[in-house]
Amino acid sequence: MRLTTKTVLVMLCFSLGSAIAAEARLPSDVVRYVEQREGCDHFRGEIPDPPDKQRMKEMEREIRKLCTGTDKKLTQLKRKYAKNQAVMKRLNEFEEKIE
Repeated sequence: MRLTTKTVLVMLCFSLGSAIAAEARLPSDVVRYVEQREGCDHFRGEIPDPPDKQRMKEMEREIRKLCTGTDKKLTQLKRKYAKNQAVMKRLNEFEEKIE
């Protein structure tokens, strides 16, 4: 079976759409946590090279803002949604102890 570019693009759009829809079906408190935590993880993984004092200060500020309290919140959400497999699957993608 030969796939055309158009067919591949349509298939890709459907697969991306289902991933976005799955995220949209998560409870709003979980969606907010995921957004915050992904921002936190982004800054945790970003180290200026060569070391730039101003950029480091900015990163430390963002890490404090986005990461503070996320360990506790993750535990609370896992407890709250322990029986919801979709939520637990998403929450289990995050490290439990980062603070």
